[in-house]
Amino acid sequence: MDGSFLRFYVHETQTHGGVLLWEWLLERGNFLGVRGGSAFRVIGGFGRRHALHEERFFELAGSGTIEVEFVVSEAEEQRLLDLIRRAGVRVFYARIPARFGIVNPDAKDCTAGSTDD
Repeated sequence: MDGSFLRFYVHETQTHGGVLLWEWLLERGNFLGVRGGSAFRVIGGFGRRHALHEERFFELAGSGTIEVEFVVSEAEEQRLLDLIRRAGVRVFYARIPARFGIVNPDAKDCTAGSTDD
C-alpha cells in the first residue's frame, strides 16, 4: 500500500486541551482509525533557534522533544492533518512518501495493505 510516514515534533511539556500534545496526537490518530502510532523521546537535536538540546539527567528536564510517528494511507493522512488544523494546533511535521504492508498477513490483516511486494 502506498501512503506516508508522518512524523510530528512536539515539546515534551506542550499541551492541547489539558493533555500532553504527544498523547493527544496518538489519541486522535487512534480515534480516526489509524492502524498504529508511536511516540519517542529525542535524546539530542536542534530546532529553528539552533540551540543544541541533549537529554542529560536533570539539567534539561522538561525541555526535550518527543517524536510522534504514523504510517498512514493518503485518506488517513488527510483526516489526521485536517483534524489538527481544525483543532488549531501549531506543530511542525515531516511527511515522507512510504510503501507499507505486512509480510505473511493473517486473516485479521487488512488485505489492501497486506501484500508482499
